[in-house]
Amino acid sequence: MNQDLTGFTAAISAAIRVGEVVRGTTSPNPPVGCAIVGAFGELIATGSTAPAGGPHAEINALTSAGARAHGATAVVTLEPCNHTGRTGPCSRALVEAGIARVVYLTADPFAPAAGGAEHLRVNGIEVVFQPMRVAALQPWLRSVRLGRPSVTLKFASTLDGFTAAADGTSKWITGSEAREHVHQDRTKRDAIIVGTGTVIADNPSLSARYPDGSLREHQPRRVVVGKRCVPEGNLTRLGFEQYPTPQEALNALWEAGARDALVEGGAKLNASFLELDLVDAVQAYIAPALLGAGRGVVDRAIADTITEAHRFRITDVRGVGEDVLIEMERDVHRTR
Repeated sequence: MNQDLTGFTAAISAAIRVGEVVRGTTSPNPPVGCAIVGAFGELIATGSTAPAGGPHAEINALTSAGARAHGATAVVTLEPCNHTGRTGPCSRALVEAGIARVVYLTADPFAPAAGGAEHLRVNGIEVVFQPMRVAALQPWLRSVRLGRPSVTLKFASTLDGFTAAADGTSKWITGSEAREHVHQDRTKRDAIIVGTGTVIADNPSLSARYPDGSLREHQPRRVVVGKRCVPEGNLTRLGFEQYPTPQEALNALWEAGARDALVEGGAKLNASFLELDLVDAVQAYIAPALLGAGRGVVDRAIADTITEAHRFRITDVRGVGEDVLIEMERDVHRTR
């Protein structure tokens, strides 16, 4: 960073926070956050991306700020767009509102929308690129590069890597806090994917619920991969979609606008996604317990040697109640 942004730390945090709040509700658009601040760093307004077809984060922030936006600074988690889709270009709206400076944290890799920063500069607005990893944007950024939904493999296991005991029992490996975190995370996803084996064995709902069992406001799409028939149960009651293979599932989700998918297994499906090189991130909930035998995260070898192992880069490690959550990515997005 070449410019002094002292006093804008709170604005950067606010922009990141409001973008995170709408994660899971904006696809195929990214969950962007915007904060508008005055000359002394005072927060004037915030805005985040509305569901597809609605205003982008900058427009919502400008609407909230009104005349106070004139001469202010806009802090945005993603470079303002410079194209007309279902809404107009945010870069033009910032110019028309009289914004004096724009600070953005991530360059836009989506070619049709890129160029907002240059448009702002040409129109006399000071532009500052402050490269920063914004967690809420990572699945969308990966999906743009890959041309398919970003895939996160999620599992809960013991310290020695088992997701169920030798007798098949798995409730519950992790504690209540970790399970609550899973449901919070599901609300941020566009889809949850499981195999037919998991459906037949567990009768899952694949829903995002509150601790009292009631449904949360945002529900991901429920997706089953495999050719076996889904028996009557929670999914037939709630509704689901089924595809024969992982690739067909991801293709259909992409066409439907989904950009962030969570794979919740079981072991056979986990191995299939890994073998097809379709896993971009991992969420591992690790319980402080040992079993010595049981069902693993995958049902077969997915690498013959250590050098062929599927490796990830750790992006976060934190305690969740009695358990530990390790989050990893194949390739951490590098801002340019």
